[in-house]
Amino acid sequence: MSMNDLSKYQYPNKIICLTEESVETLFLVGRGDLIKGVSAFVKRPNEAQKLPKVSFFTTSNYDKILSHNPDLIIGHSDIQKDIARDLIELGQNVFISNHRSIDDILGYILMLSRMVGAEAAGIDLITSLEEKITEAKEFTKTLHKRPRIYFEEWDDPMISAIQWVSELIDLCGGVDILKSKSQGILAKDRFTSHEEVIALNPDIIFGCHCGKKVKVEKILNREGYQEVNAIKNKKVFELAPEIFLQPGPALLIDGIDILMNYIKEFNNEEEKI
Repeated sequence: MSMNDLSKYQYPNKIICLTEESVETLFLVGRGDLIKGVSAFVKRPNEAQKLPKVSFFTTSNYDKILSHNPDLIIGHSDIQKDIARDLIELGQNVFISNHRSIDDILGYILMLSRMVGAEAAGIDLITSLEEKITEAKEFTKTLHKRPRIYFEEWDDPMISAIQWVSELIDLCGGVDILKSKSQGILAKDRFTSHEEVIALNPDIIFGCHCGKKVKVEKILNREGYQEVNAIKNKKVFELAPEIFLQPGPALLIDGIDILMNYIKEFNNEEEKI
């Protein structure tokens, strides 16, 4: 079959994105024009916020989705399995990725860019992200102390860092105190407790809650935390979920710089002691 014979087979031209990472990736590879509907949580890039909102993370408005007559619907993880099932039953083409690591994120970018005919742009994006990763590795070599970090994805129940966040902490010179839990497939695999966190005595606590603000003062005043280094030194910070809780480019484009800045500040203060 010649390439001319393939001309009738088109790339997707009406895409619904149920999560944020696919939106940012498509815009970064120059195919944001294909997106016809997005998650209500989308924040990156700014122009994506003007697109029709058709979904939350665990629920979707099927009528709104179908009204756009999409030829591809993209989501992420087992948490969206029920939405995927329902849309498949409605005759839709659904792609659910399940990437969890930094390497997986880069692979996802390549795969998604190929799916929309933008492989060259995808490779360029991956190259730039690999440069950021190298920058972080070089930064980590300069540290005289690697801070112990507790990353809290949710507060009740307490959920610790997912794999891509745990890897980012390590990449930027921190030590994830609950790294052993990070590769758990389900959120319940990453449940922790106040007693466990207190015993592990983090130097820095990052709160990053999807859908609600982190109450930093409440963390600082948690019962029994008075001797935890992060509490004694007031090293409790809120991180943006649109950067750290989506497995996409934002994690590397901005997440690396954010974590390096906090860890650099920690090291500068330690050197003065």
